Parts: sequence; structure tokens; C-alpha cells
Amino acid sequence: MNSGYTDHGVQFKPDHDSIDQMDHPANTSADGAQTRWILPATILGSSLSFIDSSVVNVALPAMQRDLHASLATMQWVVNGYMLMLASLILPGGSAGDRFGRRRVFLIGLCAFVIASLACALAPGTAWLIAARLVQGVAAALLVPASLAIVGAAFTGAARGRAIGTWAGAAALTTALGPPLGGWLVDTISWRAIFYINIPIGALAALFALRIPSDRPPAKRTPLDLVGATLAVVSLGLLCDGLITLGRADRISGLAELIAAAAAVACFIRVEHRGRAPMMPLTLFHNRAFSGVNVLTVLLYATMTGVLFLLPFVLINARGYSASAAGAAFLPLPVIMGSGSRSAGALGARYGAGLPMTVGACLTGSGFALLALCTNDASYWTGTLPGIIVVAIGMTIAVPPLTTTVFDSSPVALSGIASGINNTAARAGGLIAVAALGLAFGTTGTASIPAATLLSAYRLVLFVAAGVAVLGGLIAALTVRRN
Repeated sequence: MNSGYTDHGVQFKPDHDSIDQMDHPANTSADGAQTRWILPATILGSSLSFIDSSVVNVALPAMQRDLHASLATMQWVVNGYMLMLASLILPGGSAGDRFGRRRVFLIGLCAFVIASLACALAPGTAWLIAARLVQGVAAALLVPASLAIVGAAFTGAARGRAIGTWAGAAALTTALGPPLGGWLVDTISWRAIFYINIPIGALAALFALRIPSDRPPAKRTPLDLVGATLAVVSLGLLCDGLITLGRADRISGLAELIAAAAAVACFIRVEHRGRAPMMPLTLFHNRAFSGVNVLTVLLYATMTGVLFLLPFVLINARGYSASAAGAAFLPLPVIMGSGSRSAGALGARYGAGLPMTVGACLTGSGFALLALCTNDASYWTGTLPGIIVVAIGMTIAVPPLTTTVFDSSPVALSGIASGINNTAARAGGLIAVAALGLAFGTTGTASIPAATLLSAYRLVLFVAAGVAVLGGLIAALTVRRN
């Protein structure tokens, strides 16, 4: 795998220019006594976020039944986490630079564990959603700080090996999340998927305390708190507006969408005029950078929306256990993880635009195949072929997508550029999940009829197919062969 933070294929690469400016006592690959605890701590800590990103979907049907929740509530259980993470991951990375990476890592780790306990003990949906919001804030501190600690502690070839190990562990935990979560739901309850974070977090904290403290640079870049606040407000209003429209409350939904548009305009103005913006708008002057981020939004919107609904279809309409539904996801991360290196060579040989276009169109074909096989109850003939085609398409598209992000941005801004791309992926997923209610009409009860669920799923799949192909066309028009 390529080095960097990989979450469903999107990377978050540390800005090594800022890393090298730090006076970090562990910035050496030779002193094993100082670096031996770094990979265990950062892998365990970041795995909390990676597992959480993949495991919660499998538990959603059980949560909905146990809490007697509506579809809109389940959307917020997922989107509360993604909202805070998408909005705050850029300032979260800057906080590590400003206040010390180990300190921010430990703060994020402790907050994530406490929020996980709150999720597990939630007596109702309001408590659960509030705890998920806190989890998202904690993950926005935890994930970029964990990778930055690795990047700062090693040099030369050792840095590449260390980051590769970190990324490989991230892919493995992401792959194991759904089957592990399904087993926990079946054998204990959905609350167990949050309880398991407590011992993992405690062990990560024990290791992290053995890591030497880093000293922040004398010249500290100010945090873009206004931009971060506007990002949360704009994405939050957009998300709730779409969910409200899905409940057939058009007046309130449209009002929130108009307010979201105004908040986005304010955000753009602040980022344009700010002294240290978290999202430098000059990066978008490059056509390839803009195009590849649009493709990222569209691709991950389709993926997240489909993967949100698939457990409901498998469990509620097909009668799968949670364990079986979790195992159904395995081909996706396995194919993407094993094929990413070979797919990266395609971009080097043919240029990034062609693999991205072909990969996005192939992903759309996989969604269309799933839609055409909706009435086939067999996993082997009705679900697996489509998942395999989607996985192959994403495997072809993602490596050149990530490479283009770095190639189309200045070296000094590579960390910010990859963070923007990561945010684009999460924002796309956030919007897609929020919009899913539109496919159900006014059905938002805790027990959606199987026929209604399958009909909505088919509609979502066809829309996802069209959106993915549109992303491929945008890549073809904006990304030229080097």
C-alpha cells in the first residue's frame, strides 16, 4: 500500500516539511528504545477510528430495533460521527502541530474511549447521537496525530516502512471491523461494539505514555477556529436539511438547505481572506486538483450510501444474521487492499486520468449489477458479483486519485491537500447518508417493510451507478496525462 492514512482508500499524508521543523527527541530510526512503543500506540489508537468507521453499519439494524428508532435517527447515528470528523480533521491535524502531537493524540484517545463508553451505555437515541458527535471530534484529533507521530519519529527508508506498517494495519482493522462487529452483535449486543474500544484505548494510552514528548515549534500557526465552526455549521445544516426533506417536511428542509448555502458562502469568504486558512482556496485553481476532489466526493458518496443500506437489506429483508452480514463486506477491503499496488502502476503507465475514469465507470457498473440482481436472494449470485465489480473499480480508481492529489498541489501544502481530499471523501459520504431518506418517501418507521426497503435500495443503486459514471467523466475532462 502507499504510505499515508488510508480510510476506504483515501490517504492522509503528513506534511514532512512541518515534521522536520519539530525538535522531536525520537526523530531517529536508530534508537529502538525511543521508537519501540510508537507503532503499537499509534496503530492501536488509530484502529479505534478505523474499526468504528466500518463496524457501526452492521449494528444499525439491531440498534434500530432495540431503541425503536426511525430511519432518520439511524442516519444521524452515522452522520453525527462523520460530520465532526469531516469538519474537524484539518484543524485537528493543525492542533497536533501547535500543541504537541503526543499530547493531542492522548487527548483524542481519552475522549474517544469516554465517548465509546457513553455510546455503550446510551439509554436512548439522543444520548447515542450526542456521544457519536464527541467520538467524531476525538477521531479528528486522534487520526492525524497518530500518523504525524509516526512520520516524526522515523527518517529515511525507516519512515516509509513505518508508515506502510501503520497503513497496512489500518486496512486490516477496517477489513475485520464488519465481521467482528456482526459477531459481537449476535453473541452479546450492539453495545459491545463500543465496549470493545475501552480495553483497546487503555492499552494504546499505556504505550503512548512511553513515547517521548515532542516540543511544538517556536513559531506556531494559528488555528482556523472560525473556518472550523463554519464547516461544522454548513455541513450540519446540509445534512439535517436533507434528512428533514426525507421525512417529507419540505418547508423546514428547504429552509435548512438555504441556511447551509449561506454558511458555505461565509466559509468560502473566511478561507479566502484568512491568514492561516485550514483549506487554502488557491489549491483549487489547479483544474486537476478540483476535478479529483469532485470525483472523490461522488465516488465516496455512492460507496457510503450503498454500504449504509446494505446491512438493512441483508438482515431485515434477506434474514441474515449480523455476523453473516458483516462477512458479506469482506471482499471489498480484501480486493482493494491486495490490488492497490498493482493498480498504482496503471497510473504510472497510462496517466492518472484513464484509470480513474475506467475505475469510476466500473464502480458504477457494479452498482448497476447489484440493482439488477436485487430480487435474487442468494448472496453468491445476487450480491457478491456486484460487490466484486465495485471493489475492482475502486481499486483501479483510488491509487491514481491519491497520486493526483499530491501531484497537483505544492509540496509545502501536500499534507493540507491530502487532508482536503480526506475531508471530501467523508463529506461525500455524509451527504449521501443524509439524502437516503428521499428514496423511502415518507417511510421512516423503525420497521420498514421488506418490499419498501428493497425498492428503495434498488433506486439508490441506480442513482449511485449514474453518479459514479459522472465522476469518471469529470476525471476524464479535468485530469490530463502527465
